[in-house]
Order: sequence, then C-alpha cells, then structure tokens
Amino acid sequence: MASCPVLQRESVFQTGDYVYRIPALLYLPQQKTLLAFAERRVSKVDEQAELIVLRRGGYNLTTHQVQWQDQEVVTQAQLVDHRSMNPCPLYDEKTETLFLFFIAILGQVSEQHQLQTRVNVTRLCQVTSTDHGRTWSPVRDLTNTAIGSAHREWATFALGPGHCLQLQNKTSSLVLPAYAYRNLCSLRVPSPFAFCFLSHDHGDMWERGHFVAQESVECQVAEVGVGEQSVVYLNARSFRRARVQAKSTNDGLDFKDPQPVKKLVEPPNGCHGSIISFPSPHAGSASSDTWLLYIHPADPNQRSNLGVYLNKRPLDPEAWSEPFLLATGSCAYSDLQSMGVGPDGSPQFGCLYESNNCDKIIFLLFTLKQAFPEDSIFSPE
Repeated sequence: MASCPVLQRESVFQTGDYVYRIPALLYLPQQKTLLAFAERRVSKVDEQAELIVLRRGGYNLTTHQVQWQDQEVVTQAQLVDHRSMNPCPLYDEKTETLFLFFIAILGQVSEQHQLQTRVNVTRLCQVTSTDHGRTWSPVRDLTNTAIGSAHREWATFALGPGHCLQLQNKTSSLVLPAYAYRNLCSLRVPSPFAFCFLSHDHGDMWERGHFVAQESVECQVAEVGVGEQSVVYLNARSFRRARVQAKSTNDGLDFKDPQPVKKLVEPPNGCHGSIISFPSPHAGSASSDTWLLYIHPADPNQRSNLGVYLNKRPLDPEAWSEPFLLATGSCAYSDLQSMGVGPDGSPQFGCLYESNNCDKIIFLLFTLKQAFPEDSIFSPE
C-alpha cells in the first residue's frame, strides 16, 4: 500500500540520548514559521517524561520547504519536582502572544496510580512568549483558578495534546481542549470525559467548560461556520473502536449531540488524532465554507498507516471521505496545521507524527490535491 507524494518528509525529533513523544505543531503565518514541540523523555514510558523541547522551522515560499533550526529546551515550562507533558501551543492573533500550555505531574507518579487511588497530582500550567518563542515568561500554575476544587474531584486530567484554538468570531475566545477522569459515585472506576478550558480575555482568566456527555479522552477542537453562527467542533479519542464528535454553539462551554463517528475507526484502545478546519476552495458555493481535515492511524487493528480524511460537511459524521495514506508503517500521535495555499493552488498543510514505534517524530508538508488527487474532491456539492 503506497503513500501519497508530499512536498517534504523529514525527521525532526529522533531517539538517541533521549526519546521524544507527543508532538504539537503551530504555524505562525505572518512570520512563515513553524514551531514543533515534543516531550523529551528518558524512555518511552510516560513516567520517564522530563521536559518540553522546541524546534523552529522557517517556510520558504520559493522552494516550498521548511528549514529546521537546532533543538532547544523550553526551560521555563516546568514546575519543581514535576515532569512536563502534553504540550499545547496557541497563538493569540489579537495580542500577538504565544501560549504554551502543558500539564505538570508530580515526580514519577503514573496515571494508573492516580486512577487507582483517585488522587490527582497533575497541575495545569502555561508559559507565554511575545517574541514568537525565542524567550518565555516564568511558568504560571493555572490549576487553582481554572479548575478550583474540582481538580480534587478528579482522579487525574490532561490537555489535548496538540494545537489549541482561537475563535475567529467576535469573541476571539481561546479554547484549550482537555479531558478528566471523574470520580463519579455512579461509576465503579474513574471514567474520562472531554471538555474545554476557555478564556474570553486573551488568557488572563480561565473558566472550565462542561463535560461531553459521552466517555471520551484525548481531543482537539476546530471552528466551523454554520450559516452566520460559529460552531466549535470537538473530535475525541475513545475506547469503543470509533471516534467521538460533539458540537458547541457557545464557544466550547457546552457540547451537544455527542455521537460516534463510525467512519473514523480507532485501533484497539484508540489513538490520539488531529483535526483542523480550513477555508473551502469553493467558499461561497453550495458546499460549506469550512472543511475539516483529520489525520490518524488508518489500520483498524494496530497503530499503522497514517491516514488523512476530508469532510466537506463538517457536522455530518457520515460525510467523511475514505482515508488517503500520508505514510505507511508504524504511526501514532500526530498534529496538523493549515499553511495557506500550496504550489499547486490547493490548501497546504503541515503535520508532525510519531513513526517507527515512536522512535521518530516526522514532519510532512503536503497539499490537498496531493492527498486527494481525484478531481471530484474539489467539485462543489
């Protein structure tokens, strides 16, 4: 099974003295710059995570290639005696502030230990940058203000992972996807539910949104337009062999109509996937002005064969295309970014994904026409 041609395929993090997992990607269009984040670990297991690292890539409009700079550690992104995990970057276009959210977990306490004891030792943190990630602010612990006493009612929680969202509607709200294992009396063991943290004042104050009413884990969000209304679309990992989707009409505070997406099959135990929205090439026609792109392992039996899926009717779970392969072989976590128009005139995208049994994190640059070469995919519906 062959993978589609791409503009660039390059390893940006590779196992050596350290292991790198959990990629997150952010594109800054004004600077033509990509920021690639990952966890640096002593080994592949979660308890051996240490710090968050960054590589900066400059996109060349002439060659249509990204030139990557040397790796650096985001030294401010840590709490004393905690390990830093789940990088989630976000750029506020209004204030020109770069956020890096992450979770900080005490020592080497495992997720399983927190679930068994029902005692959360995870913190919600951020650092910010006003020079596009060259320097960073001191760490800010958001746990008490954004979560409050509820974090003691959770066995544990986590973010994303991957990119976050600033809404393009009049609120310009910041939306940070997350999930928590809740200690509900009605459940024998803590169970996970997705939700979002929200800020309506450019990151000064944060509030906790309401849970999706269906078990769901790692998630990402995208903004789509339905008529004149902005809708936050959530797509989450599940353990039930199909992704879960839900929608919000109040900027991610409440999510309605959670449902399985049978066309987006999960491998056993599921896997993280990435979702983004982008302007339709046929904006203003009968089709939606916003389309969705999603990447995830396409093999239903194992984490293998990185597939890209397209949805031209974003809220319809039956409208997803069949996957087209971006890469064959082992793959796992990934993150997507929209990068404007490519050299063939179609929308262009960058992605990071874990490859080769998580020994590498690879960057791909590709266009919609490369991923979906058949002409019919661009015809208005």
